[in-house]
Amino acid sequence: MSASWCGWLMLVLFLCAVFSEVMQPGVITQSPVTILARTDRTYKEAPANSIGQILIAAFRIGTIALSLCLGFYDGGDFRFTIFATVCGMVLTVLIAKMLCNILLDYTFQLSRRFMPVYEQYGDMVTICTCILYICSLVFVRIGNPTLCLWALGAVSLVFTVMCLYRMARIYIQSPTAILYVVLYFCTLEVLPFAVLVFSSSKIISSL
Repeated sequence: MSASWCGWLMLVLFLCAVFSEVMQPGVITQSPVTILARTDRTYKEAPANSIGQILIAAFRIGTIALSLCLGFYDGGDFRFTIFATVCGMVLTVLIAKMLCNILLDYTFQLSRRFMPVYEQYGDMVTICTCILYICSLVFVRIGNPTLCLWALGAVSLVFTVMCLYRMARIYIQSPTAILYVVLYFCTLEVLPFAVLVFSSSKIISSL
């Protein structure tokens, strides 16, 4: 990867992750503990740091966008405009998902029922983006798009299974509720991600 901006971007994303952890201790390091051990993170007791939340959001968005760009990269100039376009698409999908969640919450009053899932959703996203960041570093060194694409698919599959498992455990007593959760997840998680991957592949190949 001879594009100089790619290396600088990896450094900026790394610094975003580091400073988000410094400003909001535990936002990254305690995410695996929350998922695996089901314990509350200590940083929840401290006031939320707006800058830290912005930095971790930038790390997530930038890492996902870069992973998509590297996964569908097929040679030629690796331009920053491609990354910026995909980054905007990722941000658009996230905003659309947030608005849909707000609408569903307002209509069906789901906040209290889904609170255990909401609290751990961000942790799973953080874990997945950290893994994707490492995969992107490997890709930059060896230049194998197939590897990055398989890594993206594997992380997405693990993320999907973990979300379904967490949701199913909350509603394991009610088959109807489990079906509702699966439909919700497919509509607001799987479908947007599939649209994002498909659109990114088309845009990257056309630019």
